[in-house]
Formats: sequence, C-alpha cells, structure tokens
Amino acid sequence: MEKLLVSACLLGNLCKYNGGTNILPQEVLKAIREKYILIPVCPEVSGGLPVPREPSERQGERVINKASADVTAEYQKGAELALILAERFDCRKALFKERSPSCGSKVIYDGTFSRTIISRDGVTSELLKKKGIEIFGESELSGLINFDT
Repeated sequence: MEKLLVSACLLGNLCKYNGGTNILPQEVLKAIREKYILIPVCPEVSGGLPVPREPSERQGERVINKASADVTAEYQKGAELALILAERFDCRKALFKERSPSCGSKVIYDGTFSRTIISRDGVTSELLKKKGIEIFGESELSGLINFDT
C-alpha cells in the first residue's frame, strides 16, 4: 500500500497553533486509511515550536509570529525533518493543512495577520515540492481518493 505523509492536525492530533486540531471528517479519514498507510507529521512541532504557540505567517523568506518573533529556523528545521520522514517512508504524496505557513500549498496567509491569502507555498510544502513530492490540501481530496467507489 502506498504511504501518504499527512499533517498531524488533520488526523486529530492536538498540534494546531492554538492547541486544537483540524481533524477531517471520520468518513474521509476512513477512506484515506483504506488506500494509504498514513505517516503523520507536524513540521512546526518537529521544528521545536510548542503547543500552543503564537500564530505565524511567512513574510518574504522569513516566518514571523504574531508577537514579532522570528521563527524561521524552527520552520526550516521542521521542513527538513518532514523531508527526511517522507524519504525514509518513500512518500510520494502528502496531504497537508491548507493556508499554513508550514504546510500550505498554493495559497497561504500574506504575513500581515489580516487573513489575506496570497499565492505561495508554506516552508515545508515548498521544500517537499522541490524534491518531487506531490502536495494536496484538504480541499483536494478527490486527487487522493475516489468517493464514488
């Protein structure tokens, strides 16, 4: 069975910046588990950030939290550890949390903490895409599973 790297918050792990989760609906989790071996990852926690933590956004090449602290190093470390995990388990695809400064793919928040969306990848998604890993957000589940079968 193919392995899938998955944002841990989508699986129900309490690793979201506010201590919560972004758990997917149970029927979606069941369908994903029937097709893939899931490899959970939270790059932000792996990079050394606590739960809960200040929300962060990308500002240019830096990642800054809402308290104005630079957390770029933690995001980069988490991205590198996620890549190691993906390579170790031969994950060619990932299902990541949309709009996250780490996991977001295609669109993320713009760095102003105004909830404005821009076209850009999060730190981890950017690195994994460079290594040929296909990234899906939770709104792109049809690219990973077929709900008609």
